[in-house]
Amino acid sequence: MSERSPAPGGLDLVQALVNTLDLETGADSLGTPEGRARFGLTEDEVPGARDLRESLRAALLAHAGHPPHRTVAPLGELLAGAPLVVTVDAADGSAALAPAHPGSLPARVAAAVAEALVAGTWSRLKACEAADCHWAYYDRSPAGRGRWCTMRVCGARAKMRRYRAKEA
Repeated sequence: MSERSPAPGGLDLVQALVNTLDLETGADSLGTPEGRARFGLTEDEVPGARDLRESLRAALLAHAGHPPHRTVAPLGELLAGAPLVVTVDAADGSAALAPAHPGSLPARVAAAVAEALVAGTWSRLKACEAADCHWAYYDRSPAGRGRWCTMRVCGARAKMRRYRAKEA
């Protein structure tokens, strides 16, 4: 749906996971072998990945100032089972947080969120306010007040609805 560029750093993983479900069409790429392979998931891991996806979507809606679209498991609880460890590069002494279990999707998401918290970019990853969309996008607007994944589609629809309501 979105014309916007991918989120920076590890947030592109979070954005890609949230955007595996197209709310408008109902298409869920996690239900396909290609979609599962993209995230290194087995069929047995898909229900947990879907729970994680919807908890992330709720957090991204909150970043945009909107209530969750439905009741979901708290994101903190889902990520609590994905411990991170501090790694230190021997060559330059730089430190980073990395998943203790790198193959796990929740661990990779937890590392991406931690990286974004340190970089100050976590709250810029948002979900489109359009109820039939909720697509994840990275808000690059100077004031950080972006509302839609794309102005050409969701933004235009919202403005047209407001215009028609005013004219009625």
